[in-house]
Amino acid sequence: MLPDATLTNGSPQQIAHRLAAAFAATAAERDAQGGTPKTERDALRASGLLALSIPEAYGGFGANWRLTMDVVRTLGRADSSIGHVFGFHHLMLATVRLFGSTEQWSAWFEQTARRQWFWGNALNPLDERAISRSHQDWREFSGQKSFCSGALDSEMLIASARDADTGTLLIAAVPTGRSGISVAQDWENMGQRQTDSGTVTFEKVRVENHEILADPGPLSTPFACLRPLLAQLILTNIYLSIGESAFNDARHYTLREARPWHAARVEKTAEDPYVLGQFGEFWVGLEAARVLTDRAAERFDTAWNRGAALTEAERGEVALAIATAKVAATETGLSICTRMFDVAGARATHGALRLDRHWRNLRTHTLHDPLAYKLREIGEWTLTQRYPTPSFYS
Repeated sequence: MLPDATLTNGSPQQIAHRLAAAFAATAAERDAQGGTPKTERDALRASGLLALSIPEAYGGFGANWRLTMDVVRTLGRADSSIGHVFGFHHLMLATVRLFGSTEQWSAWFEQTARRQWFWGNALNPLDERAISRSHQDWREFSGQKSFCSGALDSEMLIASARDADTGTLLIAAVPTGRSGISVAQDWENMGQRQTDSGTVTFEKVRVENHEILADPGPLSTPFACLRPLLAQLILTNIYLSIGESAFNDARHYTLREARPWHAARVEKTAEDPYVLGQFGEFWVGLEAARVLTDRAAERFDTAWNRGAALTEAERGEVALAIATAKVAATETGLSICTRMFDVAGARATHGALRLDRHWRNLRTHTLHDPLAYKLREIGEWTLTQRYPTPSFYS
């Protein structure tokens, strides 16, 4: 059972693969249940992987983003909800690094690695119901945020609110258990059912000035503008992991359970030329998405290592690489999650298998922001050589 010492020994990749095997065994059952994957989250805490992207100087593994994305994808193939909250945890840590001062992020990194904190999200820039008011040497946050992935069962939150007087977006790192913060168990969507992406309510929450990430602040420099690109890169890897998982399940069921269609005049489904052709198309799509996604991660690492010296043009090149990979992962994944039943056959729709969860998970998550706008950004670059304008979604 989880957690187990055998799941926490070895390299990050070895740990991730052992955890993924354990998570996969209960993924379909937990999809039916919904709610919080508490056992699995605690296994991640015990594994040390919550410190994966934290530099070694602060007690972490010191992994680069390519390796971190590989682990997100490994976990996501087993259970996309787990990959989601794990990836967003590291996005929240990166938010502190990109928007905050050295004094802020170094202390939070150290405590996260030492105490195995899980970070959750309450930063939804399109939901402007949360308002902040100034009270001398502290600020009040009041209101609500939706789509707060991983907030439940977290130790820390990245939260945002609009200044009541100026409308300025303020972002803070606060303990989830602080007085006035309540996390609702109201996530009941068709997919990503164990991400707890519901509502967080702030009722006159006291936020200290030193908890506000204002140095350099949100999207204030090309380096700070890497934050939305990391978010998009994490989403891309999650989408790709769902497509890979659907492919693996389709292959498994086609080889072991599917019966050939009588008109094919073959003894095995694996000999049907139409089935073989579809698996060929699945593979080509996945291989293209994998190459583009890994290239995007490598370019992101290069940009990250540039730090404050990163230019707008360098940031723009990374944005295009990630947008391209995201389009490929989305389109390929949705195709496989739908067409997998064409190759696996009618018996693959049995409710106990819950193979439909792949489509439900991907369809739910790919609505994060419309793919059409990613394609428009890419098209604008190809025609006018204009880089995507930095925002929380590009």
